[in-house]
Amino acid sequence: MNRSMNPKPYRWTLMAAAVAATFLLPSLSFAQAAAAPTKPAASATVAQQPWKKIPIPPLHEFKPAQPKRIELSNGLVIFLQEDHELPFINGGILIRGGSRDEPAAKVGLVSMYGEAWRTSGTATTDGDTLDDQLESKAAHIETSGGSANTSLHWSSLKGDFDTVFASAVDLLLHPVFKADKLALAQRQLDTGISRRNDDASGIAVREAIKLVYGPESPFARQPEYATVAAVTVDDLKAWHDRTVVPNGMIVSVSGDFNSAEMERKLRAALEPLSRGPATTPEKFTFTDPKPGVRFAEKDDVNQSNVLIVGLGTERRNPDYYALSVMNEVFSGGFGSRIVQNVRTKLGLAYDVGGNFSASYDHPGIFYIQAGTKSESTVAATKAMLDEVNRLKTDPPTISELSKAKDQLLNSFIFHYDSPEKILNEQVTLAFYGYPSDFLEKYKTGIEHVTAADVSRVANKYVDPSKLGIVIVGNQAGIKPPLDTLGKVTEIDIAIPPPPGKGTE
Repeated sequence: MNRSMNPKPYRWTLMAAAVAATFLLPSLSFAQAAAAPTKPAASATVAQQPWKKIPIPPLHEFKPAQPKRIELSNGLVIFLQEDHELPFINGGILIRGGSRDEPAAKVGLVSMYGEAWRTSGTATTDGDTLDDQLESKAAHIETSGGSANTSLHWSSLKGDFDTVFASAVDLLLHPVFKADKLALAQRQLDTGISRRNDDASGIAVREAIKLVYGPESPFARQPEYATVAAVTVDDLKAWHDRTVVPNGMIVSVSGDFNSAEMERKLRAALEPLSRGPATTPEKFTFTDPKPGVRFAEKDDVNQSNVLIVGLGTERRNPDYYALSVMNEVFSGGFGSRIVQNVRTKLGLAYDVGGNFSASYDHPGIFYIQAGTKSESTVAATKAMLDEVNRLKTDPPTISELSKAKDQLLNSFIFHYDSPEKILNEQVTLAFYGYPSDFLEKYKTGIEHVTAADVSRVANKYVDPSKLGIVIVGNQAGIKPPLDTLGKVTEIDIAIPPPPGKGTE
């Protein structure tokens, strides 16, 4: 189960730095060796850069081909997106209910459910036999468990759709959860638990999420040996029976098919299902983390992983567009403030970035992260905090604003450059109750953001007194000491032992 922060962190690797150096160093060397430029030399430079004369056309209006939406009498929603470029058909079923809904005493249930569902197979076809059948057709059927939902996906050649779809429906309606497959899923989770302190950056992210949402929050809980062992086959069956109801599912199909014919097939297979009880999504509450430093000792490293974190926002926030531009100015790539000042100018981090993230139905996480030498831990952290404060005092320049908006809009187009990508996003929007034209509004929303808007949201949403600091590193090498940053609280990262065994 992926519990990484959302969206993915922007992380600069040594390879990225090397690529940048390949293009930047030759011109830098020339600049250092050359005498003061004369006007003819400047003219020659322009002449040698003919691409600057190429007009840049404005972005086209974003009008994606919308999938066909169908709602059955039992509440099941279907999205169909034809794409005849290749003879493939991909399908998926998104089912409400995920790990944030599992009992606290059985954290890991949904992850194991998603694994054992597919590997156990059905009453007529076990998982191994299904593997062989699908392999012969170069097809696949997969199940998984996530934070807000579980899912079943399938893919096949157009000519094999009926057979593969029938197998997927059989798995949906007649699963057989087997004890040996649950035991295998439990061992896999146990292995992950035993190794979760191997990587310092993984520790930092895990503890940062706990700091933002609270250690007992469904958004931050981690499986433990005891919670994994507590899950039974009956728990998997009960979860399936409770969640797999048509009014809690969204079916999507994309590929080489005729929509009318596909609708008939889906109706025949799924419309007979009886509507389940209405469910009300749980309302979660969130509070800002308390300031201060939380430190986890990792004495086998010579560097520190630093995360400064607070609550982010939701995508339905009217200030979402202004916050997106603010985030791009602050941490959106190599030219962003945080990278240019902390990494390039001050040389305090080999890896630095951040994100004011927005989730669909709860606040994301505002974070700034850096990897730095042990001895520069405090200096790097202070430099990161300085950049946070500068967001509130220094409005974006004309150049910063223009580049940020261009980067957002240019990358946005490529996020949705295929019918399947658009379909997947429409399913997500429907799942969380967003309007179907949410994507179309993005371009206009970003274009209308001004420097004043960025300053306004920075002062409204960014509050250094509501940010916490998580540091994972070797305290012996950290000079000056961490208490120069504020009160330090030690984080206990010891892994609770399996039932009946000693502490790891």
